[in-house]
Amino acid sequence: MSVPGHGLNQAAALERYVGVMEGLRADHLETLDTVYARAVRFVDPFNDVQGIEAVRAVFAHGFSQCPGMRFVVQSRAVDGDRALLRWRMLCDASPGGLSIEGMSELVLGADGRVVEHVDYWDPAAQLYERVPVLGWLMRRIRGRLAVPANAGR
Repeated sequence: MSVPGHGLNQAAALERYVGVMEGLRADHLETLDTVYARAVRFVDPFNDVQGIEAVRAVFAHGFSQCPGMRFVVQSRAVDGDRALLRWRMLCDASPGGLSIEGMSELVLGADGRVVEHVDYWDPAAQLYERVPVLGWLMRRIRGRLAVPANAGR
């Protein structure tokens, strides 16, 4: 399907988005403006913000906490105006080289820019468990809630 006024189809718009995200750098956050609508809504486990300025602030904060942060998109799918991305965020500057895996659900506007971005990832397993005391507690809770390994045999 073509994107009105731009001759792009949604798959091409998604590839443009992936290219920007995989090449994103702390000193070039203005490139986000090329793939996000001005009134975009961005949601992740820590943020629920509206507007391109707020999205830039989320990424600026991410780069300040994780210098060298980068994204690698592992797979993608497009269905009409919706796209799904499976990705890995890498932070080589962190102790042990932090790596977070997640998925993003994107809604693409008529011009191919993202109007809604919702990230799904598990901060408990991928982040909190790395904190010494909190990690012990999170692993203990996870162990208590998990089905025993021998269940169903």
